[in-house]
Amino acid sequence: MNNIREALFEDAYALSDIALRSKAHWDYSEDFIEACREDLTITGQYIRQNDVYILDGVEGIIGFFTFERGESNSLDFFYINPDFIGKGFGKTLWEYMIKKAQELDINSFTIDSDPNAKGFYERMGAKQIGETPSTVFKGRMLPLMKYTVQA
Repeated sequence: MNNIREALFEDAYALSDIALRSKAHWDYSEDFIEACREDLTITGQYIRQNDVYILDGVEGIIGFFTFERGESNSLDFFYINPDFIGKGFGKTLWEYMIKKAQELDINSFTIDSDPNAKGFYERMGAKQIGETPSTVFKGRMLPLMKYTVQA
């Protein structure tokens, strides 16, 4: 049975590991993944300051998402453990995330998407609204997506 829960301080290491391994699923080089390490590290402080939710299964953490809230809201992390990619868990997590966005009164949010994840976000209803510079590599542009939450 799958369960959605709020992340705990002690989940930080496991979530960072999932984010890195999930990014590596796209056959990026080890150098690229290492350069992304800081941006993909979740700390206990990050968990305390943001909305972080985990999809747990019998086998452990299946995936997680985080909202970063401020003047505009963003989906900061959305990662599936690579052992579960392609098995429908992304859609399950997305559907829960939308319910959580409604509970949090988030009417829309942006996503700085990995180019490999753009198709997934489009299938979920997000639209590309532009590009945003990578925080890791100068000159690399990422799809900037937006999702409008339906009431």
